[in-house]
Amino acid sequence: MTATIRPLTGDGSPPVEGSYPQAVEVTGPTRWLYLSGQIPVAPDGSLAAGFTGQCEQVWDNIETQLTAAGMTLDNLVKVTTFLSDRRYALENREVRVRRLAGRQPALTVIVTGIFDEAWLVEIEAVAAA
Repeated sequence: MTATIRPLTGDGSPPVEGSYPQAVEVTGPTRWLYLSGQIPVAPDGSLAAGFTGQCEQVWDNIETQLTAAGMTLDNLVKVTTFLSDRRYALENREVRVRRLAGRQPALTVIVTGIFDEAWLVEIEAVAAA
């Protein structure tokens, strides 16, 4: 049996800033995948330039981990994004919306210090299949 992932936003919910649901219901999962914080470093150890480049690299790294587990972006249930500065919020949303292409995992964005000051973004996720 595979997981059914269904975005939910209950009646009377406050409006959201972006394209994500208030909740995600998962029924019948046979497997869960917890992705550690993915960083903007390429397999060759290089750091992508600028926020958009770093965000794209992080999503590439997420897809690499999903592929290793036999999953895709369709399996994402929860995504937590850590931004080094709130000025990247709009760019982050633009990249996320394009990369997710209509998929709607539960979402949290946190502005905080990140382990390496050169990293502008880090993303962790949960997937189910």
